[in-house]
Amino acid sequence: MKIKYIAISVIAILYATDASAWRYNHGRFGMRITGHGTAGIIEPDFEKPDFLGDWRLRGQLNYAPASGQTIGAVYAIDAQTVDDDEYIDDAFLLYENRRYGRMELGLTESIAGKLGLGLPDVGGMRINDTPLFYKKISPNGPVIGDTTLDSGDQSIRLNLATLPTGPVQYGISFAGITDDFNYAIDAGLKIRQSAGKLKTAFALGASFMDSPDNFNADQYAPNVTADWRAQISAGLNLQYNSWIFAITGRAIYDQNPIGRTGDGIAAGTGVSYDLLKYSVSLSYLYTDTGIWHSDIQNYTDHTVIGSLRYKYSENIDGWISIGISTDTPFISTAMRISF
Repeated sequence: MKIKYIAISVIAILYATDASAWRYNHGRFGMRITGHGTAGIIEPDFEKPDFLGDWRLRGQLNYAPASGQTIGAVYAIDAQTVDDDEYIDDAFLLYENRRYGRMELGLTESIAGKLGLGLPDVGGMRINDTPLFYKKISPNGPVIGDTTLDSGDQSIRLNLATLPTGPVQYGISFAGITDDFNYAIDAGLKIRQSAGKLKTAFALGASFMDSPDNFNADQYAPNVTADWRAQISAGLNLQYNSWIFAITGRAIYDQNPIGRTGDGIAAGTGVSYDLLKYSVSLSYLYTDTGIWHSDIQNYTDHTVIGSLRYKYSENIDGWISIGISTDTPFISTAMRISF
């Protein structure tokens, strides 16, 4: 709890101070601190209100040893990792070469997750990364809370990727040195088409994990122990003027799982529209766990969320969301500060 309130206080102080003070460059050296904080309420069943909060802090140091090259370090912490008693969301070293690409080494998510495409959501329900509504409205069974590929971020990982300088970006990840699995290999691909009135983006990810052992894959699904885990994800975004349409999906398969199963499929679709300082979005998320195993009963969940956001300034916006998840309707509203 102390970490949460310290982080929210830091965000408030950073916003109250000139934002340029937290982006410093001197010769070949540079540093940057970014983040956001959300505070509001949620009312499941439109009854007793409950506090709804979210935050993230990220710091990066860069040094340019030569033209077109950068070395650096990144550390990030957020509400989700504090809830999991991990206190590290990102902690890695990086090297970028304008000609060859980018390398990351440390604790971070795989390149397949970083290149993935999520659903449009102008509210703050975090529907693309451990959704907050599942935290406040407990499902009756396990759910997969993210349609983009996830193979963890608490093991030593090497990411190799091209830079986003052209329409195609791709990469590969290797993870190990952990008690959670023997090794994991991920690959990701993103293709963008930004010319013309209709802009498109397509993402594809795949992952193989050998011998997961009590691996914490999702906050809302049981830890997995199996011979191996395979995943695939795909996403498509279409933008036309102020309209954005998206469809994403993810499939997970565990070979010979032990105990409760948490594999299955998650899929979603959504649309958003921007008008001056207002934005609206409507998203649908479907998750079905246990479908690959005939000896257990699978569990399905449907979630629909509509959100309205008003952007007061570059750093401050307020939003309200209404939806239904796990047969429980809810309404939530909050203010968000970013820098």
